[in-house]
Amino acid sequence: MNTADFFNIFLLVSALHGFALSLIMFFSKNGKDKSLLFLNLMILSISLNNFQSWALERNLFQHRFMLDYIQIPWHFLSAPFFYAFLTHYLDIADKSRKLLKYFVFIFFVLCIAQIGFVFFYSLGSSTQEELNYVYEKYTSIEEVVSFVGSISIFSYSYYILRKKKKLFTKILTYDNLKWIYNFFRLTVIVYALWIFALFIKFSLNFTGFLYSYYPLRISTTIIIFILGYQGLRYLRILKERRQLRENLDIKENETPVLLVDETPKTTTTEYTFESQFIEIDNYIKTEKKYLQPKYTLQSLSKELEIGSSTLSASINKNAKKSFVDYINEMRVDQAKNFLLDYKYEGYTIASIGLESGFNSKSAFYDVFKKHTGMTPLAFKNSKN
Repeated sequence: MNTADFFNIFLLVSALHGFALSLIMFFSKNGKDKSLLFLNLMILSISLNNFQSWALERNLFQHRFMLDYIQIPWHFLSAPFFYAFLTHYLDIADKSRKLLKYFVFIFFVLCIAQIGFVFFYSLGSSTQEELNYVYEKYTSIEEVVSFVGSISIFSYSYYILRKKKKLFTKILTYDNLKWIYNFFRLTVIVYALWIFALFIKFSLNFTGFLYSYYPLRISTTIIIFILGYQGLRYLRILKERRQLRENLDIKENETPVLLVDETPKTTTTEYTFESQFIEIDNYIKTEKKYLQPKYTLQSLSKELEIGSSTLSASINKNAKKSFVDYINEMRVDQAKNFLLDYKYEGYTIASIGLESGFNSKSAFYDVFKKHTGMTPLAFKNSKN
């Protein structure tokens, strides 16, 4: 098997994988969500582009209604679909420019122009070799247009993510968006490979450029699929966290359990520490400060206007543990309530941990096991 055969198999397998993933996403629980729908369309456009490339390489369209020449520029739609996904995921679609409709219009114009171009040249007396050369030159110019449009909307999407945070502060309380930032970083590599492929294509005067597209197609496919699977996961976590947070607000307010030392106090200092701890404990539990993943002793000190060293001493004296363990114990208790509640039977462990105040799934597992001696999943199964 040579390189070309391997690449053609990759194109076919990736296209079929993309079609299967699109079906899974469409019929998933959140399949009708607009953000997931546009993410699905982006994956579908890349899959169609790969399938078309495979079919052309296999000569499946050879001499059939001029289809051996006409190539639909599916890649032109991937960046606009990503832009639509991003604005809907950030819940700022109503506040953003409606760019997708313009790109869809341009896409149809490109398709019609290409059909007209092929039809016009096919009526002439040019040889097959001349037609091949003219068509490759035309599609190369069309590809440059696609590249400029794609990188423009990609750059604008990044600008929104970096500079327009005031528009989506709410989503940042659920998702730090690191996975989307990572996608942008990886996509820079794709654009670099695209520039390289176009450079080779023009340098060789539109002949012998096929191999320069192998890295581009492979990297594009891999990155798009990574985004697809991550999108499914994070959109599910987002919806679960919103539901958990809404229900958390209506839970009954339990009387705080004061973890004060019951031994007689013989000094004013001990009495002061106990009095302060009652205030601290009530404040943290009533305001649910433990649900904030970045809540620190310094944060508490600033809010209560009590020195951090005094707070630390008061907590250590009465709770018999450090501030970190004291806060984490409340988070673990909250996670236990979620895990035992049948309303959240199908919820992911990640969404439960994050909404209990932990800043990552791994931190949740580590702290939960430290406090209970078992993993969250084991705890959940042991109570069923």
